[in-house]
Amino acid sequence: MKSAPRRRLRDLGLTVGRRTPGPLNAITDVAGVMVGHSTVIDGNGPGARRTGVTAIRPNGGDIFHDRVLAGSFVLNGAGEMSGLIQVGEWGLIETPILLTSTLSVGAVSAATVQYMVAHHPGIGTEHDVIIPLVGECDDSYLDGTHRVEPQHVFAALDDCAAGPVAEGAVGGGTGMLCFGFKGGIGTASRVLTADEGGYTVGVLVMSNFGDAEDLRVDGLPVGPALARHALPRRSRYGSIIAVVATDAPLGNRALDRLCKRVALGIGRVGSYAAHGSGEIVIGFSTANTVPRRPSGRTFTLTLLADHAVNPLYQAAIEATEEAILNALCMAGTMVGFEGRTVPGLPLDALQQVVARFRGGPVAPPGAGQ
Repeated sequence: MKSAPRRRLRDLGLTVGRRTPGPLNAITDVAGVMVGHSTVIDGNGPGARRTGVTAIRPNGGDIFHDRVLAGSFVLNGAGEMSGLIQVGEWGLIETPILLTSTLSVGAVSAATVQYMVAHHPGIGTEHDVIIPLVGECDDSYLDGTHRVEPQHVFAALDDCAAGPVAEGAVGGGTGMLCFGFKGGIGTASRVLTADEGGYTVGVLVMSNFGDAEDLRVDGLPVGPALARHALPRRSRYGSIIAVVATDAPLGNRALDRLCKRVALGIGRVGSYAAHGSGEIVIGFSTANTVPRRPSGRTFTLTLLADHAVNPLYQAAIEATEEAILNALCMAGTMVGFEGRTVPGLPLDALQQVVARFRGGPVAPPGAGQ
């Protein structure tokens, strides 16, 4: 029997927060941001591969020469994003951002260097070297090979495009778990009002964390009612990588502060940033570019005044929460390494639990599959 299609949170009639999403409700609502995936699903038994790569191009152009201002925040550091120390030092991003599995960070970084050198032959010779930004979460429950190959990285980078973003068990999110259900890639956005500047905030997550009992939707503690459908509680809590983008003209420190609010959004869904978990957030603004080879000693940036940042904080929290829930809603049941099966979040049950909390009508069975 063919499984019913998965649906995003809002397609189930459920909402988060009070701010308005962008047209795509995705990180690509921030003009210039592009996302691509390479999904690796092959084999069964001990040789099953359930992994992949997700790539984010921050400005849709030549990020090596036209760098963007960036910030970051690490809520709990039992995880990794290569290149993050340099972002903290310079406040700049100069490579695409790649998301993959824990044991593939080195392979993905090396392949990204290959890709960048092919497009910028001066790297490592007449120009500066690069340290690719590669974030990871552990997909070893479903993936038995821990093998991402260069062609998968190249494919994700070449797949990058504006427009709708595939979610769920795709790209780097292929083998991820979330709150005892199948997790993966999710995205969402919010657009500020004209009086607030009309700026857009978009978030993309690779979501791989949480215990089922802790799951919340817009503040509602739905987890206990859904936990019977989930995997049994596991000792490994998991991690999340979040990427936040905006067209608001924020400087480095302001972007660091925006990334901290993304962590609040992670907490709203039910994370307590467990000891063995990595909650790593990287953020950037597309409003300014910093040339690699400025024509003079100085260049000019436009920066938002501090008193105008609060709506961006609210937008980041809401978009993060919805991005995580979209990852859950869009990821179906998956069988992987050694026949291990991770169930998809039961959408009917989710609708019914939320309806009971809110006192509204309960959706009929099958409406939320």
